[in-house]
Amino acid sequence: MLFYKFTPLADPDAIRLWQKTLCEDLGITGRILLSEHGINATVGGSLAAIKRYLRVTREYPAFKDIDFKWSEGDGHDFPRLSVRVRDEIVTFGVPGELKVDANGVIGGGQHLSPTALHELVEQRGDDVVFFDGRNAFEARIGKFRDAVVPEVKRTPDFITELESGKYDHLKDKPVVTYCTGGIRCEVLSALMKNRGFSEVYQLDGGIVRYCEKYRDKGLWDGTLYVFDKRLKMEFGPEHDVLGRCDYCDSPTEEFFNCDNNFCRDRILVCDTCSQSRANILCSNCA
Repeated sequence: MLFYKFTPLADPDAIRLWQKTLCEDLGITGRILLSEHGINATVGGSLAAIKRYLRVTREYPAFKDIDFKWSEGDGHDFPRLSVRVRDEIVTFGVPGELKVDANGVIGGGQHLSPTALHELVEQRGDDVVFFDGRNAFEARIGKFRDAVVPEVKRTPDFITELESGKYDHLKDKPVVTYCTGGIRCEVLSALMKNRGFSEVYQLDGGIVRYCEKYRDKGLWDGTLYVFDKRLKMEFGPEHDVLGRCDYCDSPTEEFFNCDNNFCRDRILVCDTCSQSRANILCSNCA
């Protein structure tokens, strides 16, 4: 289950202790981040445990209207539980710039439902620019059609990218930011507006909500990268395979970690190459 909520938290550490105890009691694993700006989490467990976790979490007034996003796993998709307090629940590296209130991020982009996104594209056509709010490697197996994919390896790299001038030609265009579940693009849309982008939107609920509605028949191509042992989610049997093997350029959606423990970059490797090599190494480590 994937969820987040931007809301002021007066005592994030007290929330951390409560959430940690709740998850341990229910046998739930995953990652939960808290800050004075709110909560950001991806957790997994048995269906009964996840349902109980949802009910109890919603009893806290600030979390009562969280949009919880479900997907099917085996209940053991995360190896451990991590519940931490940080300066940011999405680490762009500018905690002082983000402002939130009970309604969420202040000064962010206009939220678009999946249906409203299609309406915008129908009205504005090719003027609409999709702007990927994820790490660049994630877009190798799936992205919105013709999307701009910034060259970022880590979320803080977005600040350098936005201030580089590369995207200044987009500042007067309708820009739709998107990410996995909606949280990164919620922050990114505010950061873009602060840097002079005049018409910024964000896809409400992220790729997950969009593809739940349109499956493989909409504007999304490929599969969705996820940060657990599944590594990807498919939304229909007819999706295109966008990824290419880093060794032989064959179509593939299978990510591997580089075997160099000091690197661990994600690389795409087809079945033939993964079975024929003693070690899987990225181009920098090969």
